[in-house]
Amino acid sequence: MSEPALRRIPLEKFVDLKVDYAFKQLFGSEKNKDITVVFLNAILKRSGRQAIKEIAFDNLEIGGEYQDDKQSRLDILVKTQDNEFINVEVQLTNQYDMVKRTLFYWSRVYNSQLQKGMGYNKLLPTITINICNFNLFDQTDAFHNIFHLYEQEEKFRMDDVLEIHFIEMNKFIKQWHAKKLNPWNDILARWLLLLGMVDGRNKKVYNEIFQELEELAMKDEKLQDAFGVWQDLSRSKEEIYAYEARLKYILDEEAKLDDARYLADKEGRQKGLEEGLEKGLEQGLEQGLEQGLEQGLEKGKLLEKEETVKRLFKLSLTAEQIVEATSLDSAIVERIIKELSSNK
Repeated sequence: MSEPALRRIPLEKFVDLKVDYAFKQLFGSEKNKDITVVFLNAILKRSGRQAIKEIAFDNLEIGGEYQDDKQSRLDILVKTQDNEFINVEVQLTNQYDMVKRTLFYWSRVYNSQLQKGMGYNKLLPTITINICNFNLFDQTDAFHNIFHLYEQEEKFRMDDVLEIHFIEMNKFIKQWHAKKLNPWNDILARWLLLLGMVDGRNKKVYNEIFQELEELAMKDEKLQDAFGVWQDLSRSKEEIYAYEARLKYILDEEAKLDDARYLADKEGRQKGLEEGLEKGLEQGLEQGLEQGLEQGLEKGKLLEKEETVKRLFKLSLTAEQIVEATSLDSAIVERIIKELSSNK
Protein backbone atom coordinates (compact mmCIF):
# COMPACT_ATOMS: atom_id res chain seq x y z
CA MET A 1 0.00 0.00 0.00
CA SER A 2 1.41 3.42 -0.90
CA GLU A 3 1.62 6.13 1.70
CA PRO A 4 -1.12 8.38 0.21
CA ALA A 5 -3.60 5.51 0.54
CA LEU A 6 -3.17 5.60 4.31
CA ARG A 7 -2.17 9.18 4.98
CA ARG A 8 -3.87 12.01 3.15
CA ILE A 9 -3.08 14.71 5.74
CA PRO A 10 0.22 15.76 7.39
CA LEU A 11 1.06 13.80 10.50
CA GLU A 12 1.01 16.93 12.68
CA LYS A 13 -2.69 17.41 11.84
CA PHE A 14 -3.80 14.18 13.55
CA VAL A 15 -5.75 14.73 16.78
CA ASP A 16 -4.80 12.93 19.99
CA LEU A 17 -7.17 9.99 20.43
CA LYS A 18 -6.43 9.98 24.17
CA VAL A 19 -8.49 13.16 24.47
CA ASP A 20 -11.94 11.89 25.40
CA TYR A 21 -13.75 13.93 22.73
CA ALA A 22 -11.70 12.44 19.89
CA PHE A 23 -11.83 8.97 21.44
CA LYS A 24 -15.64 9.09 21.50
CA GLN A 25 -15.84 10.19 17.87
CA LEU A 26 -13.86 7.16 16.75
CA PHE A 27 -15.01 4.44 19.14
CA GLY A 28 -18.37 5.73 20.35
CA SER A 29 -20.15 6.22 17.06
CA GLU A 30 -22.82 3.94 15.59
CA LYS A 31 -21.26 4.22 12.12
CA ASN A 32 -17.93 2.90 13.50
CA LYS A 33 -19.47 0.04 15.46
CA ASP A 34 -17.39 -2.63 13.71
CA ILE A 35 -14.19 -0.84 14.70
CA THR A 36 -15.36 -0.62 18.32
CA VAL A 37 -16.13 -4.36 18.43
CA VAL A 38 -12.63 -5.28 17.23
CA PHE A 39 -11.07 -2.86 19.73
CA LEU A 40 -13.08 -4.23 22.67
CA ASN A 41 -12.35 -7.85 21.74
CA ALA A 42 -8.63 -7.06 21.63
CA ILE A 43 -8.82 -5.79 25.22
CA LEU A 44 -11.12 -8.48 26.60
CA LYS A 45 -9.26 -11.38 25.00
CA ARG A 46 -7.00 -11.77 28.06
CA SER A 47 -9.93 -12.26 30.44
CA GLY A 48 -11.18 -15.25 28.42
CA ARG A 49 -14.63 -13.85 27.73
CA GLN A 50 -16.71 -14.90 24.77
CA ALA A 51 -16.00 -12.72 21.75
CA ILE A 52 -18.36 -9.79 21.25
CA LYS A 53 -20.35 -10.02 18.04
CA GLU A 54 -22.81 -7.16 18.46
CA ILE A 55 -23.05 -4.03 20.60
CA ALA A 56 -25.62 -1.32 21.24
CA PHE A 57 -24.51 2.11 22.46
CA ASP A 58 -26.10 3.45 25.64
CA ASN A 59 -26.17 7.03 26.95
CA LEU A 60 -26.53 6.35 30.65
CA GLU A 61 -26.28 9.48 32.79
CA ILE A 62 -24.34 8.99 36.03
CA GLY A 63 -25.42 11.10 38.97
CA GLY A 64 -22.84 13.34 40.63
CA GLU A 65 -20.69 11.94 43.39
CA TYR A 66 -21.65 14.83 45.66
CA GLN A 67 -24.92 16.58 46.35
CA ASP A 68 -24.46 19.55 44.00
CA ASP A 69 -22.58 17.79 41.20
CA LYS A 70 -23.93 17.85 37.69
CA GLN A 71 -24.85 14.70 35.81
CA SER A 72 -22.00 13.26 33.74
CA ARG A 73 -22.12 11.00 30.71
CA LEU A 74 -19.73 8.09 30.48
CA ASP A 75 -17.20 8.19 27.63
CA ILE A 76 -18.47 5.01 25.97
CA LEU A 77 -21.07 2.60 27.32
CA VAL A 78 -22.19 -0.41 25.28
CA LYS A 79 -24.35 -3.45 25.85
CA THR A 80 -23.25 -6.69 24.22
CA GLN A 81 -25.35 -9.42 22.63
CA ASP A 82 -25.29 -11.13 26.05
CA ASN A 83 -26.63 -7.95 27.71
CA GLU A 84 -23.38 -7.31 29.54
CA PHE A 85 -22.44 -3.66 30.03
CA ILE A 86 -18.98 -2.41 29.04
CA ASN A 87 -17.92 1.08 30.08
CA VAL A 88 -14.77 2.53 28.47
CA GLU A 89 -13.14 5.63 29.95
CA VAL A 90 -10.04 7.43 28.69
CA GLN A 91 -8.12 9.79 31.00
CA LEU A 92 -5.49 12.17 29.65
CA THR A 93 -4.41 13.58 33.03
CA ASN A 94 -4.07 12.13 36.51
CA GLN A 95 -6.62 13.57 38.95
CA TYR A 96 -5.45 11.17 41.69
CA ASP A 97 -8.89 9.63 42.15
CA MET A 98 -8.92 7.08 39.35
CA VAL A 99 -9.46 3.89 41.37
CA LYS A 100 -12.28 5.15 43.59
CA ARG A 101 -13.90 7.01 40.74
CA THR A 102 -13.81 3.79 38.70
CA LEU A 103 -15.52 1.80 41.47
CA PHE A 104 -18.15 4.51 41.82
CA TYR A 105 -18.97 4.49 38.10
CA TRP A 106 -18.88 0.69 37.95
CA SER A 107 -21.41 0.48 40.81
CA ARG A 108 -23.74 2.94 39.10
CA VAL A 109 -23.71 1.05 35.81
CA TYR A 110 -24.16 -2.31 37.59
CA ASN A 111 -27.03 -0.91 39.65
CA SER A 112 -28.73 0.56 36.56
CA GLN A 113 -29.72 -2.97 35.47
CA LEU A 114 -31.99 -3.51 38.47
CA GLN A 115 -35.63 -2.83 37.65
CA LYS A 116 -38.66 -2.95 39.94
CA GLY A 117 -39.60 -6.54 40.72
CA MET A 118 -36.34 -7.89 39.31
CA GLY A 119 -34.35 -10.45 41.33
CA TYR A 120 -30.68 -9.86 42.12
CA ASN A 121 -29.85 -13.13 40.40
CA LYS A 122 -30.72 -11.46 37.10
CA LEU A 123 -27.90 -8.93 37.40
CA LEU A 124 -25.28 -9.50 34.70
CA PRO A 125 -21.53 -8.76 34.72
CA THR A 126 -20.40 -5.19 34.23
CA ILE A 127 -16.99 -4.49 32.73
CA THR A 128 -15.03 -1.26 33.04
CA ILE A 129 -12.05 -0.43 30.83
CA ASN A 130 -9.84 2.51 31.80
CA ILE A 131 -7.21 3.83 29.40
CA CYS A 132 -4.85 6.07 31.38
CA ASN A 133 -2.23 8.40 29.96
CA PHE A 134 -0.26 8.18 33.21
CA ASN A 135 1.25 5.56 35.51
CA LEU A 136 -1.21 4.29 38.09
CA PHE A 137 0.23 1.16 39.71
CA ASP A 138 3.80 1.29 41.01
CA GLN A 139 3.59 -2.37 42.02
CA THR A 140 3.93 -3.65 38.43
CA ASP A 141 5.49 -2.85 35.07
CA ALA A 142 2.58 -4.50 33.25
CA PHE A 143 0.62 -2.01 31.15
CA HIS A 144 -2.64 -4.02 31.19
CA ASN A 145 -4.00 -5.12 34.57
CA ILE A 146 -7.35 -6.85 35.16
CA PHE A 147 -9.15 -6.91 38.50
CA HIS A 148 -11.89 -9.25 39.81
CA LEU A 149 -13.34 -10.17 43.20
CA TYR A 150 -11.19 -12.92 44.78
CA GLU A 151 -11.00 -14.75 48.11
CA GLN A 152 -7.93 -13.48 49.95
CA GLU A 153 -6.17 -16.77 50.80
CA GLU A 154 -7.15 -19.32 48.17
CA LYS A 155 -7.71 -16.79 45.36
CA PHE A 156 -10.91 -18.30 43.95
CA ARG A 157 -13.28 -15.84 42.36
CA MET A 158 -16.39 -14.82 44.28
CA ASP A 159 -18.38 -13.94 41.16
CA ASP A 160 -17.80 -12.70 37.62
CA VAL A 161 -19.95 -9.58 37.98
CA LEU A 162 -16.96 -7.25 38.42
CA GLU A 163 -14.21 -6.96 35.85
CA ILE A 164 -12.06 -3.83 35.68
CA HIS A 165 -9.26 -3.23 33.19
CA PHE A 166 -6.58 -0.57 33.57
CA ILE A 167 -4.38 0.17 30.56
CA GLU A 168 -1.44 2.48 31.27
CA MET A 169 -0.26 4.07 28.04
CA ASN A 170 3.12 5.30 29.33
CA LYS A 171 4.13 1.76 30.27
CA PHE A 172 2.88 0.44 26.94
CA ILE A 173 4.88 2.95 24.87
CA LYS A 174 7.98 2.29 26.95
CA GLN A 175 7.72 -1.47 26.34
CA TRP A 176 7.08 -0.94 22.63
CA HIS A 177 10.20 1.25 22.33
CA ALA A 178 12.16 -1.46 24.16
CA LYS A 179 10.90 -3.96 21.54
CA LYS A 180 9.20 -6.08 24.21
CA LEU A 181 5.94 -6.09 22.21
CA ASN A 182 5.17 -7.36 18.75
CA PRO A 183 2.10 -5.69 17.20
CA TRP A 184 2.23 -8.16 14.31
CA ASN A 185 0.91 -10.93 16.53
CA ASP A 186 -0.69 -8.80 19.24
CA ILE A 187 -3.91 -7.10 18.13
CA LEU A 188 -4.23 -5.00 21.29
CA ALA A 189 -0.73 -3.59 20.74
CA ARG A 190 -1.80 -2.36 17.29
CA TRP A 191 -4.75 -0.44 18.67
CA LEU A 192 -2.76 1.02 21.54
CA LEU A 193 -0.16 2.24 19.06
CA LEU A 194 -3.01 4.05 17.34
CA LEU A 195 -3.84 5.78 20.64
CA GLY A 196 -0.20 6.50 21.39
CA MET A 197 0.88 8.02 18.06
CA VAL A 198 -0.07 11.60 19.00
CA ASP A 199 0.83 13.49 22.18
CA GLY A 200 -1.63 16.39 22.21
CA ARG A 201 -0.29 17.86 25.44
CA ASN A 202 3.20 18.35 24.00
CA LYS A 203 2.09 18.81 20.37
CA LYS A 204 4.18 15.86 19.27
CA VAL A 205 3.62 13.05 16.78
CA TYR A 206 5.69 9.86 16.84
CA ASN A 207 6.66 9.19 13.23
CA GLU A 208 8.15 5.79 14.11
CA ILE A 209 4.75 4.67 15.41
CA PHE A 210 3.06 5.85 12.23
CA GLN A 211 5.52 3.91 10.11
CA GLU A 212 4.75 0.69 11.97
CA LEU A 213 1.01 1.35 11.82
CA GLU A 214 1.29 1.98 8.10
CA GLU A 215 2.75 -1.50 7.59
CA LEU A 216 0.28 -3.12 9.99
CA ALA A 217 -2.69 -1.56 8.17
CA MET A 218 -1.72 -3.49 5.04
CA LYS A 219 -2.90 -6.71 6.75
CA ASP A 220 -5.50 -5.28 9.13
CA GLU A 221 -8.58 -3.93 7.37
CA LYS A 222 -10.24 -2.57 10.54
CA LEU A 223 -7.06 -0.71 11.50
CA GLN A 224 -7.05 0.86 8.07
CA ASP A 225 -10.73 1.80 8.47
CA ALA A 226 -9.91 3.42 11.81
CA PHE A 227 -7.20 5.48 10.14
CA GLY A 228 -9.73 6.73 7.60
CA VAL A 229 -12.17 7.83 10.31
CA TRP A 230 -9.31 9.40 12.28
CA GLN A 231 -8.20 11.43 9.27
CA ASP A 232 -11.72 12.64 8.54
CA LEU A 233 -12.02 13.72 12.17
CA SER A 234 -8.63 15.45 12.05
CA ARG A 235 -9.46 17.61 9.03
CA SER A 236 -13.02 18.64 9.89
CA LYS A 237 -13.03 22.28 11.01
CA GLU A 238 -15.99 21.72 13.32
CA GLU A 239 -14.46 18.62 14.91
CA ILE A 240 -11.07 20.30 15.30
CA TYR A 241 -12.66 23.27 17.06
CA ALA A 242 -14.49 20.99 19.50
CA TYR A 243 -11.38 18.86 20.05
CA GLU A 244 -9.11 21.84 20.72
CA ALA A 245 -11.65 23.37 23.12
CA ARG A 246 -11.85 20.10 25.04
CA LEU A 247 -8.05 19.68 25.13
CA LYS A 248 -7.63 23.25 26.40
CA TYR A 249 -10.18 22.66 29.15
CA ILE A 250 -8.42 19.46 30.28
CA LEU A 251 -4.99 21.11 30.35
CA ASP A 252 -6.35 24.20 32.13
CA GLU A 253 -7.85 22.00 34.85
CA GLU A 254 -4.57 20.14 35.17
CA ALA A 255 -2.69 23.43 35.52
CA LYS A 256 -5.10 24.63 38.19
CA LEU A 257 -4.51 21.49 40.22
CA ASP A 258 -0.73 21.81 39.86
CA ASP A 259 -0.85 25.49 40.85
CA ALA A 260 -3.04 24.74 43.86
CA ARG A 261 -0.66 22.05 45.07
CA TYR A 262 2.38 24.29 44.55
CA LEU A 263 0.90 27.33 46.32
CA ALA A 264 -0.46 25.27 49.18
CA ASP A 265 2.86 23.54 49.62
CA LYS A 266 4.78 26.83 49.51
CA GLU A 267 2.52 28.59 52.03
CA GLY A 268 2.37 25.58 54.31
CA ARG A 269 6.16 25.17 54.26
CA GLN A 270 6.79 28.78 55.21
CA LYS A 271 4.21 28.92 57.98
CA GLY A 272 5.12 25.50 59.33
CA LEU A 273 8.82 26.35 59.44
CA GLU A 274 8.19 29.63 61.27
CA GLU A 275 5.92 28.06 63.87
CA GLY A 276 8.12 25.03 64.27
CA LEU A 277 11.26 27.07 64.79
CA GLU A 278 9.49 29.28 67.31
CA LYS A 279 8.26 26.32 69.33
CA GLY A 280 11.61 24.59 69.05
CA LEU A 281 13.55 27.62 70.23
CA GLU A 282 11.31 28.00 73.25
CA GLN A 283 11.88 24.39 74.15
CA GLY A 284 15.57 24.82 73.47
CA LEU A 285 15.89 27.29 76.35
CA GLU A 286 15.08 24.44 78.69
CA GLN A 287 16.58 21.40 76.97
CA GLY A 288 19.40 22.93 75.02
CA LEU A 289 19.51 24.90 71.80
CA GLU A 290 20.65 22.01 69.61
CA GLN A 291 17.89 19.62 70.69
CA GLY A 292 15.29 22.37 70.51
CA LEU A 293 16.19 23.29 66.95
CA GLU A 294 16.07 19.65 65.88
CA GLN A 295 12.66 19.08 67.40
CA GLY A 296 11.47 22.43 66.12
CA LEU A 297 12.37 21.53 62.57
CA GLU A 298 10.59 18.19 62.87
CA LYS A 299 7.55 19.94 64.30
CA GLY A 300 7.83 22.49 61.54
CA LYS A 301 7.72 19.78 58.88
CA LEU A 302 4.55 18.35 60.39
CA LEU A 303 2.94 21.76 60.74
CA GLU A 304 3.98 22.52 57.17
CA LYS A 305 2.12 19.49 55.90
CA GLU A 306 -0.89 20.22 58.09
CA GLU A 307 -1.08 23.72 56.63
CA THR A 308 -0.83 22.18 53.16
CA VAL A 309 -3.78 19.91 53.99
CA LYS A 310 -5.85 22.88 55.11
CA ARG A 311 -5.01 24.83 51.98
CA LEU A 312 -5.82 21.96 49.63
CA PHE A 313 -9.08 21.24 51.45
CA LYS A 314 -10.13 24.86 51.03
CA LEU A 315 -9.43 24.47 47.29
CA SER A 316 -11.97 21.59 47.23
CA LEU A 317 -9.49 18.77 46.69
CA THR A 318 -10.63 15.35 47.92
CA ALA A 319 -9.03 13.54 50.86
CA GLU A 320 -7.44 11.06 48.45
CA GLN A 321 -5.91 13.85 46.37
CA ILE A 322 -4.57 15.52 49.53
CA VAL A 323 -2.99 12.26 50.74
CA GLU A 324 -1.32 11.91 47.34
CA ALA A 325 -0.03 15.49 47.42
CA THR A 326 1.27 15.51 51.01
CA SER A 327 2.28 11.86 51.59
CA LEU A 328 0.58 12.08 54.98
CA ASP A 329 -1.26 9.13 56.48
CA SER A 330 -4.90 9.16 55.42
CA ALA A 331 -5.99 9.12 59.10
CA ILE A 332 -4.12 12.39 59.71
CA VAL A 333 -5.65 14.00 56.65
CA GLU A 334 -9.13 12.89 57.63
CA ARG A 335 -8.61 14.21 61.17
CA ILE A 336 -7.59 17.65 59.89
CA ILE A 337 -10.49 17.77 57.43
CA LYS A 338 -12.89 16.77 60.22
CA GLU A 339 -11.54 19.57 62.42
CA LEU A 340 -11.90 22.09 59.61
CA SER A 341 -15.46 20.95 58.88
CA SER A 342 -16.47 21.16 62.55
CA ASN A 343 -15.13 24.72 62.81
CA LYS A 344 -17.25 25.99 59.92
